[in-house]
Amino acid sequence: MNQLTKPKVTLVGAGPGDPELITLKAVLALNKADVVLYDALIDKSLLKHAPAQAIKIFVGKRVGKHSCPQDETNRLCVEYALKHGHVVRLKGGDPFVFGRGSEEIDYIEAFGIPTEVVPGITSAVAVPASIGIPVTKRGVSESFWVITATTSYGELSRDIAIAAQSTATVVILMGTKKLPEIVKAYKAAGKSDIPVAIIQNGTTKEEQFVAGTIQDITSKAHQAGIAAPAIIVIGEVVKESYRLKEVYEQTINIGH
Repeated sequence: MNQLTKPKVTLVGAGPGDPELITLKAVLALNKADVVLYDALIDKSLLKHAPAQAIKIFVGKRVGKHSCPQDETNRLCVEYALKHGHVVRLKGGDPFVFGRGSEEIDYIEAFGIPTEVVPGITSAVAVPASIGIPVTKRGVSESFWVITATTSYGELSRDIAIAAQSTATVVILMGTKKLPEIVKAYKAAGKSDIPVAIIQNGTTKEEQFVAGTIQDITSKAHQAGIAAPAIIVIGEVVKESYRLKEVYEQTINIGH
């Protein structure tokens, strides 16, 4: 590291997947990076915003494939900042929405290294929007919940059963493997007919989705081959999507 270069780590939210949905401030941070540590869901084209000579290291994690455990990522942030200067930690979505950004900052600042956070567009809102689902709409939904399906102990979040009692839109992240348990919680709340959509690889060229109700979404998702990474949206706002209108018009006609 040049003696004039001071160590620093910037946590940057890369957005939901579409490389055009990164913020200008995020691009400017990448422009000044000496090192980029990037996650699995990052579009690789974003790395072009960093200088050609910048060190670029993959530290991503995928379901069942922890190629770089969190403790190791934390350690690398500190090591490269002290050795090379400005580290940009490029994370999918927003660093503070189930991105463990706060944990990384706590670790890095314990070494006296200054940090900065550049918020990103969270997939919890952008992915539903990408298929025309508004997470709120006057007269339909007054609020929305964002919940991770899986706790740090690998269990279904208890908040899902609580959310099922409300009229709020519920956006569930990291929930594809927990779909049968999620459906069970909603059925227990008497919500078998509530609309559901599952969007895989939202905002990207690989985006695909399926929609139905709590009653039939498990079989529909299986038939469509929906897998992680995907976002589950539950609530009446799902029917407001212009791209899903035909699905729910057919459901109404079948019901009559």
